[in-house]
Amino acid sequence: MVTLFTDTDTDMTPELAKKYGYKMISMPYSVKGQTIFPYEDFETFDAHTFYQMLRSGVLPTTSAISSEKYMEYFEPEFAAGNDIFYVHFSRAMSATFDAMDAAVNTLKEKYPDRKFYEVDTKGITIISLNIVSEIGDLFLAGKTPEEVLEWAKTEVDKFAVYFFADDLKFFAKSGRVSGIAGFMGSILGIRPIIYMDENGKMVSVGKETGRNNAIKKLIAYVDELGDDLYNHRVIVGHADSPQIAEKVVDILKEKYGEKLNIMIADVNPTAGSHCGPNTIGVCFHAIHR
Repeated sequence: MVTLFTDTDTDMTPELAKKYGYKMISMPYSVKGQTIFPYEDFETFDAHTFYQMLRSGVLPTTSAISSEKYMEYFEPEFAAGNDIFYVHFSRAMSATFDAMDAAVNTLKEKYPDRKFYEVDTKGITIISLNIVSEIGDLFLAGKTPEEVLEWAKTEVDKFAVYFFADDLKFFAKSGRVSGIAGFMGSILGIRPIIYMDENGKMVSVGKETGRNNAIKKLIAYVDELGDDLYNHRVIVGHADSPQIAEKVVDILKEKYGEKLNIMIADVNPTAGSHCGPNTIGVCFHAIHR
């Protein structure tokens, strides 16, 4: 048997995970000295309460999990005779994968017959959610791990995500976006447009004045780069901005029709600690990122 794993930084929820058979690795964040593991320390993510806390001035921090924690997730599967297939957020964004590699190497020495497969989505939040969901569909259709890995070689780079944040102090604090000036958004009302590049890093690729212009730019990227949109999901992600997300959905449906397979997702709290409230993004199948 093969046990599927993903992590909470992919915006996967327990409900969706159950549909596909994924087990969840919880990526933590810390608030006022307390470390919180999503879906382990709580059952349901209360996005509004979390992002209201950030609006009040709280700046959470995030941290990598240890090799020992990975072993707690993985060893029971190897011990039961199962192989592991892990679809995860971008390696380029966290040192946590060094700890994962160490844990897997230790476990493979103990369980030499077991196999560990992985797909790096080269993203986080909704781009990862889109890829994790597609891979889940492939396994439900009976594909083998090797077939899924072959699919991932070309398809991972054909999912694009573009987004913007209302208040750049969160990104400025995290230092995870290249080409961005942390003070611009709050002082000038300028919203840099950010995407995940082919290396799995966040890069600022332009800027717009005002939220409406930023939304138009997101839609323009769908128009320019969208590929085979009707046979793949379009995901609109938001950090406690449901009305804005619905507006983006309405624009997309008006342009592409009701046949578009579109869904809305909450940005998970660990990633949300870096982007802050009112972040809006669109992920879609593309000719390239």
